[in-house]
Order: sequence, then C-alpha cells, then structure tokens
Amino acid sequence: MSSRISASSTSPSATLGASQPTATIRLENIYKIYSLGEVQVPALRGVSLEIDPGEFIAVMGASGSGKSTLMNILGCLDRPTKGRYFLDGRDVSVLTKDELAAIRSHKIGFVFQQFNLLPRTSALENVELPTIYAGVPVQERAKRAEEALERVGLSDRAGHFPSQLSGGQQQRVAIARALVNNPSLLLADEPTGNLDSRTSVEIMEILQGLNDQHGLTVVIVTHEFDIAQYAKRALEFRDGKLRRDTPIQNRSIASKVLPTLPAVRADDDEPDFPAGPATGGNGSGSLA
Repeated sequence: MSSRISASSTSPSATLGASQPTATIRLENIYKIYSLGEVQVPALRGVSLEIDPGEFIAVMGASGSGKSTLMNILGCLDRPTKGRYFLDGRDVSVLTKDELAAIRSHKIGFVFQQFNLLPRTSALENVELPTIYAGVPVQERAKRAEEALERVGLSDRAGHFPSQLSGGQQQRVAIARALVNNPSLLLADEPTGNLDSRTSVEIMEILQGLNDQHGLTVVIVTHEFDIAQYAKRALEFRDGKLRRDTPIQNRSIASKVLPTLPAVRADDDEPDFPAGPATGGNGSGSLA
C-alpha cells in the first residue's frame, strides 16, 4: 500500500469528476537485494510511495539507509529485485536496458554532487550533450542549451570552461544540462554537498523556482536538515525502509533567506554577516 493516499481520492467530487492526474512516481512494494557471494544484503525492503506531479521531495537518511539505492531505481539506473515502479503511469521495472536508456534521456534530468562536467568543453556544449543522446536535430541543440542556461541565470557564461566557473556556477550548468531535454522529473543527489552555505541557498532558489513556477517534479537526496527544509515533503529512510513521510511545515523560501546571508567580498576571505537570523521564509523550517 502506498505511503501516501490523496484525500481527494475519497471525496464525492473526486468520484463524480474527472479522473485524478497520474502520479509521476508510484512504487509498489519495492525490494532491492544485492548478492555478495552467498550473503544476501537487502538495500530496500518493501518500499511503497507515490509522488505527484509538481511535488518537491527531500530524501533523507544515514549512510546505508537505502536512499541512494532508491535514487538509482527512480532514475532507471537500476532495477528492483521485486516490486513495481511506475513512472508517469508506465511500468518501467520490466523494461529492457535500451528502453530504460530512452526513459532516462527523455523523462529524467540528473544533477550530481560532483557536477560531472567535461573539463575541456564550454558550458554551452556541456548543456548540449544530452540533446545529442536524445537525437535532437543539430539546429535545435544550441537553442535548447541557450534557453536552459538562461533559466539558471548563466547566459553570459555560455562560452566559459568549467575551470573558469565557480562551484556554484558549475552546479548551475549541471542543472541546465538536466533541464535541456525538458524532463518530467529532476533527480538531484546531494546537489549542495560541495558548496558553501550561500551558494547552497542559491542552488535551492533555482530548484524552488523550477518547482514553483514551472511545475517540475523535483526529488533531492540530502544529509543536511536545513537543505531539506526547502522541499515540500520529506521522506526519511532507515535500514532500507521508509520510516517517515511528512510535509514540511514553515518551509524555507530561498529568495527570503538569501538577503540574510553574508555577501562574500572578492578581497576578503571572511564575509560580513548582516544582523538577523539566517532561517527559512517564515522562520526555521520543520517537519510536521
């Protein structure tokens, strides 16, 4: 049974009205078991959940809790040992490797902690790469890449190489690359793990904008409680099981947090801190 059931599904209006939108993600009793010789190691144990279109999810848990295995399955990088995974209503747990590759190319955008940019390739060319694998016509590739860079505020850095960009700018390029094929799902694995506090909030501002303004479904993995507060819902894993599924109360709003954070000066290693707390939009975020 799913860990989340929409309240509207049992209302009279839901019964009489139009059918409910298909969940972006639906997991049904997912198990993932790795074999180490004769030893069976369960990484996920009976996980069921639904993620609707336009949700912003933070996946949390200690090392070994199963959250990375979950992200690999959500990203169609691995198959469950048992159970079913539906992406936009399609059972992808039974697809071939080539079919899964096509799904990854067209429906899923990936953002990684390490950026994974090609060092001798410009920002624009890095963003273009997924369009090549997706078979996008040549004349359309640069246009898409330029639009994606504009969405993350890096149009003026299109010709720069990764070594000429800050860590935050490199992560913006990585986000643009994830967006270039217009995915229905964005998966981000520790997207702020290598960034300072202010830059981390800037990245969360981009992700919140993509979610709030464009309706993109976003799922992030994070070890940081403060970063999870920018999401709308938190999934907490332990020992391969989903232990908590809770909405974020008093959600942090990145655009409101940024003015409270220190502005780093080029000639000073120690930033000046403004007065006031650096907390979420209406106070510090918390789980229900």
